[in-house]
Amino acid sequence: MSPRRNRPKASGSSGRSAEDDRAGRYGGWQSTESWQGEDWSVRHVAGASAEGKTYRCPGCDQLIPSGVPHVVAWPEHAGVDDRRHWHKACWNAKDRRTTRVQRSRNAPRF
Repeated sequence: MSPRRNRPKASGSSGRSAEDDRAGRYGGWQSTESWQGEDWSVRHVAGASAEGKTYRCPGCDQLIPSGVPHVVAWPEHAGVDDRRHWHKACWNAKDRRTTRVQRSRNAPRF
């Protein structure tokens, strides 16, 4: 067994580049995906980065508890106000879900 390599790999090697890891300080990585005819920026957020914050998932209309890894997505042409926090499973199933979400009468409207 050879010892662990502690030196950074050369810039010409395969794998994620610095451009792919733009959001490294947020505990995840960012990519671009196409959905409903437009490009979306998608950032994967680590659980440690989401500590102390809760969000409502637009896919299932449930809360994303504090410290849970999730996805932040927004249209590329949009601003910060259009970012939405999704459960990873909800984001992956967005094409299979209906667009109409049924809420109970007592559900908060965020």
